Amino acid sequence: MTEPLIKPGFEFCFELRCRVDDALPLGGSTFGEGLHFAKVSGGTVTGPRLRGVVLDSGGDWWNGQGLTVTLDARYVISADVTAGRAAVEVVNRGIWRTDEPTFERMLQGEDISERDLYYRTAFVFRTEHPELRWLTVSQFVGYARAEPGFVIIRVFRLT
Repeated sequence: MTEPLIKPGFEFCFELRCRVDDALPLGGSTFGEGLHFAKVSGGTVTGPRLRGVVLDSGGDWWNGQGLTVTLDARYVISADVTAGRAAVEVVNRGIWRTDEPTFERMLQGEDISERDLYYRTAFVFRTEHPELRWLTVSQFVGYARAEPGFVIIRVFRLT
């Protein structure tokens, strides 16, 4: 007997607003194509399940191939807990892709929403703090968008 499919549920937990420095091409890469590094240099964490700050730590290693980019980011947040703050390591991998018309709109300086392009991420959080254990025992996904100098990711727990 085949079990019926479970319809995935998502709980909105928080929004990361990560300040990201200009990308640095790695090796022989040209801007936009090949391997790059962009430092994560601060930001905020706001939402119903978590609040805090993004520390000036880590960065985003990304690989551009045409209108598709694969991302591998690692950084640290300092989360609000009952007795002050606790550090959380963030590992965030994802894919950014778009089509030619949307890319042209981006080049013209238009604001592009989460709905206008595919910018999705998956998270792993690591921390030893007991109040934040919930971050380490569930799967999280994000819908992202860029703003000048920032990457904004709405983070959802898969229920």
